[in-house]
Amino acid sequence: MSDTSQSMYMNWMQELIKHSPMQEWMKNAGAGVQNPFAPDSSILASLKEYGAEIDPAVLTRLQSEYFIELGNLWKDFIAAKLPQFDDRRFSSSNWHEQTNHAYNVAIYLLNARFLSLLAESVQAPEKKKQKIRFAVQQMVDAMSPANFLATNPEAQAKLIETKGESLMSGIALMLEDLQKGRISLTDESAFEVGKNVATTEGSVVFENRLFQLIQYKPLTKTVHQRPLLMMPPCINKFYILDLQPENSLVRYAVEQGHTVFLVSWANPDQSMSDITWDDYIEQGAIKAIEVAQEISKQDKLNVFGFCVGGTIVSTALAVLADRGNHPASSLTLLTTLLDFSNTGVLDVFVDELQVSMREQTLGHGGLMPGRDLASTFSSLRPNDLVWNYVQSNYLKGQKPPAFDLLYWNSDSTNLPGPMFCWYLRNTYLENSLKIPGKLTVAGNKVDLSKIDAPVFIYGSKEDHIVPWQAAFASMSLLNPKKKTRNSFVLGASGHIAGVINPASKNKRNYWINDQSAVDAQSWLDAATECPGSWWPQWATFLKENAGKMVKAPAKLGAVGYSELESAPGRYVKVRAD
Repeated sequence: MSDTSQSMYMNWMQELIKHSPMQEWMKNAGAGVQNPFAPDSSILASLKEYGAEIDPAVLTRLQSEYFIELGNLWKDFIAAKLPQFDDRRFSSSNWHEQTNHAYNVAIYLLNARFLSLLAESVQAPEKKKQKIRFAVQQMVDAMSPANFLATNPEAQAKLIETKGESLMSGIALMLEDLQKGRISLTDESAFEVGKNVATTEGSVVFENRLFQLIQYKPLTKTVHQRPLLMMPPCINKFYILDLQPENSLVRYAVEQGHTVFLVSWANPDQSMSDITWDDYIEQGAIKAIEVAQEISKQDKLNVFGFCVGGTIVSTALAVLADRGNHPASSLTLLTTLLDFSNTGVLDVFVDELQVSMREQTLGHGGLMPGRDLASTFSSLRPNDLVWNYVQSNYLKGQKPPAFDLLYWNSDSTNLPGPMFCWYLRNTYLENSLKIPGKLTVAGNKVDLSKIDAPVFIYGSKEDHIVPWQAAFASMSLLNPKKKTRNSFVLGASGHIAGVINPASKNKRNYWINDQSAVDAQSWLDAATECPGSWWPQWATFLKENAGKMVKAPAKLGAVGYSELESAPGRYVKVRAD
């Protein structure tokens, strides 16, 4: 682009800004985020309205430091010295080489940092303070100059380079997403469930209104005597565990010689709006255990739960234990909460007021829409799951590339209102599941310590949904008198990427420690870091509890359990939107 063209374009953009509704906001902001100490600062006003106080001495000190740093930026500007910053949102040279954009970013980052310091300085109970921090961070992320065409030089350059085509494409993509009711994270036309995701061969061998049970076809001539029953979360589709052959945990288990059964939860509609937590335990998890036992003719199963699926299956095993039944040869829990003392940032969405409101609207019937749940989880990582796509899709007109994990992430599920409300109150709000005998589920007292099986617990180090320390807390709830039966593995990365770390790719790393520890940090301090995937560690644990090798079954199902349809079945294909 010539200097003349660039000058004309920048003059045009400045005129757009001058006459836009954003002008008043940006006047005090330097970028999107408002000067936190401006006389008419809405930030301070909002904090006061929320009942949050800041020590006047602290406020004066922060204000003084802010204006010193702002003055230093002004001096650099006068001296024609470009500011330096290191933020991946502004990594392109366009942000660093053009004076107006560089200072726009510098002032945005300055304002954002002091807003965070203000939120950190409020005098309030920790739960209220956490909500303030979260709300401020949401605003800070939303007002990044990268999120607006008028202040994003990359999008502006793209507009000129394509002679306006990028803007037209961006508008078209935005209109498509408005119809969907969500932001597109990937090229959804590139995937089809059962065609190129969820493709491990098998059959549905049982179904009721809550779930279908899939049995997978053996890939080895002999299999372990005891089967593996996998319980995925009901808040998402099961195929996160079976994306494509190279990153499928289901296929990996089958390749290790296990007969694998997997629960595919129904995506609830209004006909299921009365389903309770008890139903998920009795008609869901316990029924799946019974069917897997009958088909395999084995009393003992290796039982597996992921996220909410782990909470469900642990509750079911505790209910069965109270009935004198112990069907688990082993229990695997991946990124699972049993002790809800530390729920990370999700805690901002759970308090008595919010739970009571849900109970009033959904507790006696209704659906928690999948799109609402998806929006909640996206808000936990807005730069990665919202604003990144606003910039690339809408401002630059770039169609998102195909990515199987993000396709799954967008394939949301509804939840029955009564089940959802019970779960919120009794776990997240009141943390009753960990207290022996406090809860009665499906007619039985729940005592997790009665589960009689070796346990493999996995946590992800950067998990923002189930903090790894919270996953580790299950170590003291299960086998409390036989702690050597429990093992914990810590993997790198987050809630999903940490779990889906195929052994064949040998990426990332994980930590192990065979010695017992009083708390999570003590465990980590003495742990050994290992390269690659944690999957082989789990495979060893599973093998030790899977019994002898026997001839692989010639056909799937059994008498009374015929093959109803091919995997992945109908239920997983029902979309919430």
